[in-house]
Amino acid sequence: MHLVLRVLSLSMLTLSCLSNTGEIEIGCGQWTTSAGSTDVCCERCNPGNRLVTRCGPDPKKLCVPCGNETYTTDSSSHSCHRCTQCVGGAQFLKKACTKSKDTECDCMAGFRCGDDHCTFCVEECGKGQEPLPAARSCRNCPDGTFNDQIHEKCKSWRISCPHPNEHIVTLGDAVSNSKCGIANIVTPEVNTLPTTLPDHEGLVWAVSTSFGVFIILIILFLVIITKKKQEKTAPKEPTLIVLTPPTDEPRSLIEISFHNPQQEQGSNSEILCSQDSETKLLPV
Repeated sequence: MHLVLRVLSLSMLTLSCLSNTGEIEIGCGQWTTSAGSTDVCCERCNPGNRLVTRCGPDPKKLCVPCGNETYTTDSSSHSCHRCTQCVGGAQFLKKACTKSKDTECDCMAGFRCGDDHCTFCVEECGKGQEPLPAARSCRNCPDGTFNDQIHEKCKSWRISCPHPNEHIVTLGDAVSNSKCGIANIVTPEVNTLPTTLPDHEGLVWAVSTSFGVFIILIILFLVIITKKKQEKTAPKEPTLIVLTPPTDEPRSLIEISFHNPQQEQGSNSEILCSQDSETKLLPV
């Protein structure tokens, strides 16, 4: 009795150890048979096993487990893959590799996995930035785009609003989209004065009047210019002064001038008056 209990305990302990160390069931997990043949053909190996030969008499010998530090996720593959090593500076081991699953790596705070298998880490991009996988770095969102999430691609600003009465009242920036709202648009009033076009006859009369006034002004200007030229070119009448030698008579100087006929008559009268006056002054 004690021997049986000891055997059962050892068996349970062995199964527990195998489970903890990742041991798996060996061989083919699903196969088919053919009539008249003792061989079976494997359709799917057990997880962690690779296919050795497709058909044979023993299903357990058709597939074998992957070796150490290798794994497979394809139940019909003939080969296994080497487990990923978390050796990057920002990487750490999250889950160890098993025969049916690759290693799970993760990145430290401030970094993100660079691919689906997290084979390398990249700097974590904040809001207003987007990752550049090729350069394994971040860049600011280009003009006209934004990003309000951590380590996401930038998206374009909206150019229209969902509601017909709304308009874009605020343009977006690197971390936020453009905002919509009801804008109070004031349309300025435009006052137009009534305009009347002159009729054809009125226009002809106005042009004719203006042209006539212009001709009159030109004629007056020419008359004034001609008159001034005549005044400048007219000869001046000379004045002759005759000096006589002194005599015993009181009159010693006679002024003789040449003037117009009217002026000459006046001058003769003045001379006669002067002669009469002198005769009266002479003794009888």
